[in-house]
Amino acid sequence: MAVDRVPRRVGVVGYGRLGQSLVSHLLTQGPELGLELAFVWNRDPGRMAGNVPLPLQLQDLNALGERRPDLVVEVAHPQIIHDSGAHILRHASLLVGSPSALADPATEHQLREASHRWGHAVFVARGALWGSEDITRLDAAGGLQSLRVTMATHPDGFRLEGPLAAASRTGPRTVLYEGPVRGLCPWAPRNSNTMAAAALAAPSLGFDHVVGVLVADDSLPDMHVVEVELSGPLGPSGRSFAVRTRRENPAERGAVTGSATVTAFWRSVLGCCQLPSKPGIHLC
Repeated sequence: MAVDRVPRRVGVVGYGRLGQSLVSHLLTQGPELGLELAFVWNRDPGRMAGNVPLPLQLQDLNALGERRPDLVVEVAHPQIIHDSGAHILRHASLLVGSPSALADPATEHQLREASHRWGHAVFVARGALWGSEDITRLDAAGGLQSLRVTMATHPDGFRLEGPLAAASRTGPRTVLYEGPVRGLCPWAPRNSNTMAAAALAAPSLGFDHVVGVLVADDSLPDMHVVEVELSGPLGPSGRSFAVRTRRENPAERGAVTGSATVTAFWRSVLGCCQLPSKPGIHLC
């Protein structure tokens, strides 16, 4: 995939499964694509020891400006976006890997304001959301009436908080949540990112009107299943336009991120490096 040959310095925030994959790609494939790894930051620096060259390890996230990044990729936790998103945008464009953070209106406002103030873009990784461009086109044309995203996996694949962490299961398949995506994101910050991306892809509905459904399913020990259902206006025959997709993403048991999502995220990074740094929030 061809990218601008002007060197682009990319910083990575987070060194879990996604972060490790991105760092590996940037070190091995980055130079031939005109990309350079500027730094890697992780909440636990010890995790980088022996894996990330010491000169590339960033100990203080507040000092990221010293590394002169063009793009900072967050693959850590929504809290990083809450706490440091606006600061990052002062120095570079930002690729948000935890879009559930934008369910908080104050955080979304801060990012938009910082983006326009400093002239840097906020990119949002589409992750496991299939058909995001089609959703956006339909929404822009005024033809999107409803959007529902269901994510089902084995209970071991969830990282839940608050009331959802204590929710009782009623059988081998239990609906843990069904309602507005905005209400789900605070309690399932790592398991609602696909739904958050859908809310951003359909601004006419947004976080308050895109429906998110989270399902614990014992029959899915090695897979994440994402179903997207949308409807449009009534046609001449009195029937509504409708689309339903089902994405089956292989995953290790207990993994929050599926295998195909790791690959998709690298493509998002490359996509960001092809796009102009226009202020605002953009799916990538």
